[in-house]
Amino acid sequence: QVQLVESGGDLVQPGGSLRLSCVASGITFSMYTMGWYRQAPGKQRELVATITSGGSTNTADSVKGRFTISRDNAKNTVYLQINSLKPEDTAVYYCNAEYYKRLNYWGQGTQVTVSS
Repeated sequence: QVQLVESGGDLVQPGGSLRLSCVASGITFSMYTMGWYRQAPGKQRELVATITSGGSTNTADSVKGRFTISRDNAKNTVYLQINSLKPEDTAVYYCNAEYYKRLNYWGQGTQVTVSS
């Protein structure tokens, strides 16, 4: 079965950095567009960044310049490098795998909390 397993969430101080990882299994990883989404308490889930099978990236304006998505097809892993963290970045971060809008899978999420 398909599994997306996120890791790397933590409690960090404002201005800190984190690298989130998502390891995929049960899919032909290199063919999927991979994405990171986040959901803060009381808010809707929102797109953070995506990376296509060809390596093209799309990053939300709200995090552009601070968040970087990347992938390693040999390791079936997608990463999200998060720098200059702000309290408003506090959320559960979810990994997503999409295949031409026909197949769509989600991970269970990893908590990022930014607080002093």
